[in-house]
Amino acid sequence: MERHSRTMQRAAGRRRGERTPSEEQQDLVAASADGVTAITVAPTSFEIVNAAYGRTTGDQLVDAIDQRLSGALAEYRSAAVRSGATFTILVGGEAQIGDAAVDATERALEHPFQIDGETIQLGARIGVARMSEEEPLDQLLRRAAEALAYARASEGATRRIAADGRGVSLAALAADLHRAMERQEIDVRFQPQVHLIDGQITGVEALARWQHPRLGVLGADTLLAAADRAGLGVALSDHVQALALRRAADWPDALSGLRVAVNVTATDLSRTPFVSRFLARVHEAGIAPGRVTAEVTEGAMIDNLHAAGTALAALRAAGCRVALDDFGTGYSSLSYVARLPLDYLKIDRSLTQAAVSDARDRVVMQGVLAIAKGLGLETIAEGVETEAQRLLLAARGCTLYQGFLCAEPLDDAALIELVSKDRERELPR
Repeated sequence: MERHSRTMQRAAGRRRGERTPSEEQQDLVAASADGVTAITVAPTSFEIVNAAYGRTTGDQLVDAIDQRLSGALAEYRSAAVRSGATFTILVGGEAQIGDAAVDATERALEHPFQIDGETIQLGARIGVARMSEEEPLDQLLRRAAEALAYARASEGATRRIAADGRGVSLAALAADLHRAMERQEIDVRFQPQVHLIDGQITGVEALARWQHPRLGVLGADTLLAAADRAGLGVALSDHVQALALRRAADWPDALSGLRVAVNVTATDLSRTPFVSRFLARVHEAGIAPGRVTAEVTEGAMIDNLHAAGTALAALRAAGCRVALDDFGTGYSSLSYVARLPLDYLKIDRSLTQAAVSDARDRVVMQGVLAIAKGLGLETIAEGVETEAQRLLLAARGCTLYQGFLCAEPLDDAALIELVSKDRERELPR
């Protein structure tokens, strides 16, 4: 991976004769033939900090954020501008370098700040956009800012990825989505979940994809952002759940033992009666409840823990299993993990990937795995992309993993082929 030491520059307090940030950003784009990623990041609850500690402390906090981000991105080719407490950063390089910079940005703001003897803990929301071919810089920045707005409005996700659709706005995508389900453009892919000890594929997670007629395949982040904008979150969730369950029910015998995990949103849980609706969908699909896992994010349960726990207990009583998704981000309260009726704890990809290179993150991961084991929960690590990550997880007792090390999200034909080859390797010779 190419690295270039270049610390971030601020819009204010510059020395006479230095270039403006906009010029730096333009220079970076001109020099980055291998691509550009825009990252827009803002701390959460910053207004509360100003109200609680005063504007002077707030200003010092923004300076501290600036310094920490500069350190985290010093090895990347980057140029940044600051507006209030919002930072807009351009990173030169191919997509994997941009992704690594986003991870570094998120990690930089995870730890508390010490300001005038006060310990201030901040969360962060991040909007990300990858520059499309011949896309103007201002359009790229607008898409990243739009993604940040939806990250701020989300119920748990810390980042949003803008549509990689040659600059098409989220409003336009929302308008398209009204017709997309009728035209059967919304599909699902299935990412395998693999047992860490024997390498056997035991289940899959169903992930939404949008086969847009002009923009090609759009991922779940873009699809969910468009659904939020269009007010179609409920309809989309119903559609994706039903489609995933029907498809899994129709798989051939080679896949009949695989579990299928479907995502359940906060809106799903709040709808009455959620449990009967969900179980009716399972029944209509013709799939055994014992093969179905409901994956619920932490944010979906935080407002009404008792009601969520009651609903999840009812699903388990009917034979379904329950997974707590994206553990390690958002709220991550161990108190409610112990109280909820769960079967799986899913470790967020950011922790999975950071644990290989960071000793402190390894300690956190070890603690999470130990707690899960003590509670009788299986663990699924997301975002496993390297053999080093797999070996680390296996050595520390993680149960399952999913990620590109095994396979990207697959259509039915590719999944059948992968599982069939996997079974052939297991047969005695």
